[in-house]
Amino acid sequence: MKFVLAPDSFKESMTAKNAALAMEKGILSIFPDAECVIVPMADGGEGTVESLVSMTNGEIIKTEVLGPLGEKVIAEYGLLGEGQTAVIEMASASGLELIKPEHRDPLVTTTYGTGELIKHALNKGVSRILIGIGGSATNDGGAGMLQALGVSFKDKNGEELPFGGGSLNRLDSIDLSGLDERIKMVKIDVACDVTNPLIGENGASAIFGPQKGATPELVEFLDHNLAHFAEVIKQELGKEIAYLEGAGSAGGLGAGLMAFLNAHLKKGVELVIEYTGLEERVKGADFVFTGEGSIDGQTLFGKTPYGVATIAQKYSIPVIAFAGRIGKGIEPLYDHGFTAIIGILKGVTSLEEALELGEANLAFAAENICRVLKK
Repeated sequence: MKFVLAPDSFKESMTAKNAALAMEKGILSIFPDAECVIVPMADGGEGTVESLVSMTNGEIIKTEVLGPLGEKVIAEYGLLGEGQTAVIEMASASGLELIKPEHRDPLVTTTYGTGELIKHALNKGVSRILIGIGGSATNDGGAGMLQALGVSFKDKNGEELPFGGGSLNRLDSIDLSGLDERIKMVKIDVACDVTNPLIGENGASAIFGPQKGATPELVEFLDHNLAHFAEVIKQELGKEIAYLEGAGSAGGLGAGLMAFLNAHLKKGVELVIEYTGLEERVKGADFVFTGEGSIDGQTLFGKTPYGVATIAQKYSIPVIAFAGRIGKGIEPLYDHGFTAIIGILKGVTSLEEALELGEANLAFAAENICRVLKK
C-alpha cells in the first residue's frame, strides 16, 4: 500500500515533518510493508521555509539584516536542495513579532531587511524565489525592500526618502538605475492569501494598519501616502497598482513586488503544492493523510489540508485529515475531497499536555485508522 503523508505543522506541538513521521509510525505498526511518501506541507505562512527545506534536503541560511525599526536582527531563509530556489518568509526580517506592541509604528517600520534577504539569495545564484508575506510590521509599500535592492526614492530636493510609510507622501521621483540587475533573471513567486487592494477602505492601511500601531488618524495619513506612492509609480513606471488584488498585502509589499520585480501573487498552499511536487507524488497512492492543529469551516479558504484534499480528489484518492481541534462548519469539507476528519486527542486534557503529546497522539490516531483500513 502507498500512503502519501502531507500534513501542515501542528502549531506549537510539532513541525510538518514531525507530524508526517508520527503518521508513518502509526501506519507501519499495522502495515509494516507500506510505502510512506513524506511531503511536509505549509500554506505560505509560518513554517513554509522549514517544510520546503526539509522536503528537499536543503539548508537554512541565517544572516544579519535590518529589522523593521532599523535595528540589526538575525533573519533566516531557506535554500532548497537543488540549490536554485530560495524560500523567504518576510516576517523573519520585517515581521510584527520582532517589535514589542508599545514600539510598533508603521510611520517608520521598513521592509529593508526583506530586500537584504532577497539580495543574499541572489548572491547564492538562485533562479527562483518564493516569498511568504504574512505577518508584516510595515506599511511602506515595499519601498524599503526596493531600496535594499538598489532602487532610489527621492523627494523634490533629490534627497533619498527615509524608511517607513510616513515619508511616502514626499516621493517625487524613482530612480531604477541602481536596481540589482540579477533580479531580472529570477522568477519571483509570492505566497499571498489576502486579496486587499493597496488603498481605500479595504486597503493595507485601513485593514492592517491598526494592528501595526496606527491610530484612526494615522490610518488616513498612511492611506493617503500609499495613494501618492501608487500615483508616482503610475507616472514613472506606467503601472497601475492601487487597486490590484493582493497589492495591499504586507503593508503594500505585494504592490512593490508586482510593480518593480514582476512578481506573481498566488495562494500560499498552491505554491507549496507546486514547489513540493505534491500532485506527482500522490499519483498511485491508496490513501493521503493530511492535517494540522485545527480544522474547521475556515479550512475551506485555502488552508493546507484543503489544498492537499483538492489534489487527491482529482485522482479519486481517499483523504484522512487529522487535527488537534475540530471546530464548527466542517461539513462542506466532505464535498471537497475529505473522506474523514479525525481528532487526535484521547480525552479531556490541558492545552499544555495536548501540545506535548501531539506526536504520540497523532501516531496512535493513524494506527487506529489503519486498523480499520486493514479490515
